[in-house]
Amino acid sequence: GGPRPASRASAMAKVTTKTGVAVGKNRGHVTTKRVIPAGYAAGKGKRNKSVQVVKDIVREVAGFQPYERRLQELLKVGKEKRALKLAKKKLGSHKRGKAKREEMANVLRSSRVK
Repeated sequence: GGPRPASRASAMAKVTTKTGVAVGKNRGHVTTKRVIPAGYAAGKGKRNKSVQVVKDIVREVAGFQPYERRLQELLKVGKEKRALKLAKKKLGSHKRGKAKREEMANVLRSSRVK
């Protein structure tokens, strides 16, 4: 186990100062908060320009995977929920599925503009 992490709601709650008393709502030793700069890990997952260029070239040469083409068809017909279900099944998580569905919708939008 160990201690549970604080919920997001409590983390966003207003900051209160400690009273220096051992009991009560704001109990604890009075301290000054240090401002810690964002670390190296904050940049993790950011898309590099050269990586983006390579991905674009690969997409241009190889085209779409069969499930991606099916996603596009579902989106054309207007079955967003079914498209999300398919993407979730293929990619393994809700978040990835939503991102893929959005990506395919953007591809369709850009192809309509051309």
